[in-house]
Amino acid sequence: MDLHLHRADYVQVGVTSQKTMKLLPASRGSAPQKVVIGDHEGVVLCFGMKKGEAVVLFKTLPGQKIARLELGGILNTPQEKIFVAAGSEIRGFTKRGKQFLSFETNLTESIKAMHISGSDLFLSASYIYSHYCDCKDQHYYLSGDKINDVICLPVERLPHITPVLACQDRLLRVLQGSDVMFEIEVSGPPTVLALHNGNGGDSGEDILFGTSDGKLGLIQITPPMPTHKWEIQNEKKRGGILCVDSFDIIGDGVKDLLVGRDDGMVEVYSFNNANEPILRFDQALSESITSIQGGCVGKDGYDEIVVSTYSGWVTGLTTEPAHKESGPGEELRLNQEMQSKLSSLRTELEQLQVKVTQEREKYQQSSQSSKAKSAVPSFSINDKFTLNKDDASYSLILEVQTAIDNVLIQSDVPIDLLDVDKNSAVVSFSNCDSESSDNFLLATYRCQANTTRLELKIRSIEGQYGTLQAYVTPRIQPKTCQVRQYLIKPLSLHQRTHCIDCDRPMNTLTLTGQFSFAEVHSWVVFCLPEVPEKPPAGECVTFYFQNTFLGTQLGSTCRKGEGVFKSDNISTISILKDVLSKEATKKKINLNISYEINEMSVKHTLELIHPKLEYQLLLAKKVHLIDALKELQVHEGNTDFLIPEYRSILEEADLLQEEYKKQPAHLERLYGMITDLFIDKFKFKGTNVKTKVPLLLEILDSYDQNTLIAFFDAAA
Repeated sequence: MDLHLHRADYVQVGVTSQKTMKLLPASRGSAPQKVVIGDHEGVVLCFGMKKGEAVVLFKTLPGQKIARLELGGILNTPQEKIFVAAGSEIRGFTKRGKQFLSFETNLTESIKAMHISGSDLFLSASYIYSHYCDCKDQHYYLSGDKINDVICLPVERLPHITPVLACQDRLLRVLQGSDVMFEIEVSGPPTVLALHNGNGGDSGEDILFGTSDGKLGLIQITPPMPTHKWEIQNEKKRGGILCVDSFDIIGDGVKDLLVGRDDGMVEVYSFNNANEPILRFDQALSESITSIQGGCVGKDGYDEIVVSTYSGWVTGLTTEPAHKESGPGEELRLNQEMQSKLSSLRTELEQLQVKVTQEREKYQQSSQSSKAKSAVPSFSINDKFTLNKDDASYSLILEVQTAIDNVLIQSDVPIDLLDVDKNSAVVSFSNCDSESSDNFLLATYRCQANTTRLELKIRSIEGQYGTLQAYVTPRIQPKTCQVRQYLIKPLSLHQRTHCIDCDRPMNTLTLTGQFSFAEVHSWVVFCLPEVPEKPPAGECVTFYFQNTFLGTQLGSTCRKGEGVFKSDNISTISILKDVLSKEATKKKINLNISYEINEMSVKHTLELIHPKLEYQLLLAKKVHLIDALKELQVHEGNTDFLIPEYRSILEEADLLQEEYKKQPAHLERLYGMITDLFIDKFKFKGTNVKTKVPLLLEILDSYDQNTLIAFFDAAA
């Protein structure tokens, strides 16, 4: 059966965080459920729907920003107690709004994630996990990387309490007490965890995970060998996953999978006979989905998907038909209801207009007073700057709680701006004088009305590092702007991985000197993305990376007084040598630098570049032929006289031009990498070969792999 859902907006609260909205269990049978939501103003709001209107059941006073909201209660009874995490405090409310718990935890950082099971409370701050039972400390764990979410397998179905942490370094850490039992590698940084079917599936050990790069998977947490049951790749290049729920919205007796993404996409997956998910429904909302729940809210008997968005909208996607078949009497009643609703909306609008006028006058008086303090309006920005493995580019996502007027992008390092299909903003570029002002890019994005979310894509060049700045101006009065800064790191196209191929020809850079473990770790953080800011526990740490553009690899092992870096790309080693020398000089630390260069690594890197270079040269050649072939086609009236290769170029002309447009300077980027490799190879031998670069570029223009390798070998 096809799934048809219709949108209904219920209420708007303040800005919301991930997983801060829940539906309370129904009081009887299929009665409409109440919605409870917490926002950044610290307000917990509970409401229900009555005759199409939202009726507030209770609303708390403002306080600290609410980071998580969960339901709890005695095991095997309706979970109708409301728990919120704000700062380092947990507060509990009954379904009628009476506060029965205020528990100040011993966490020094704000709580980021929470899970409740009976009398057990599982919390995590950025790096710290804590387990409490009846508000008493039980277990504690310090993670090596940021914890994004925490969950526990159902304690009523399994013999042991088994918490699972979703960590930024692409690992799910399964705990027993205060120790890691085992780790499970997943394909992207996991952002959300959920029990499959709401209860852990048939075994009680099935956990759903969603990643920041939009992948969704199911793992059975069976020690000592967990099982990856299925995974959905993000082939449509949609946003990262922020929330997941299980609910039978299709009505076939099997719970479906509800997914909310940070680009506003809501998805419903049903399961086939092989228990594999199939996409049955999707709908795009205009802002990121922070929470998703299945239930019945708007009208008795009609199931729906309830979502909360970043700016605080609570919206239902309901199975209730938008237009009902009705007789004359029913039609009259509906018309009367509609007239009554319109009348109340007009009254509310008039009241709001009066209130806006009063507030504007009040603001004018306060801002013109001699004793006036700064009255700049504040607004929240939700931003994300992440590296995409698929195309070696960075996504910059800016989401504002109100409509965006314009965004100015400024960079002191050379970067390319790439096209984004879903971006409707008008972009204009300003001329930059990079020599006198350190500006390599100045671009302005002018947004259309009601745009609250803007996505940009950039590609950086490894070895060139600096800062990218975004100046965000919303459509509010008086005009105000916020600046966000993002670091472009020296090895910006490298991504964390958990193993590398040791059989590759490796070059080694070794640093020794009088520096601490924390200092050498801070240098690695400065050079490479996806490294935790704090050094992990222990005396030594090893990180592995893969270059998302070329596929070359890097291993880094650091301890007090020593740092060892191994890579199959000489240019990676050269960048590290230059940057780390500079950083050590700034801190007046004497470094002893030694290196071992493997000659075979140069040929190996050229072989990795070869298919990409060959493809780009062929693409460029095809695109340059399109205009000439079109002229011939017009002149001759048909394409029968052309060879099949040229006919296929004309047939695919639009696709070829679109792909070429999406990859500006791709060929120049590959030329630059080969040139750097050539210079770096001989730099380590103490030879300057910059005078031979024009000859190298000539060879690249008439590219042949064997000729290029022979030139690298003969240049010495």
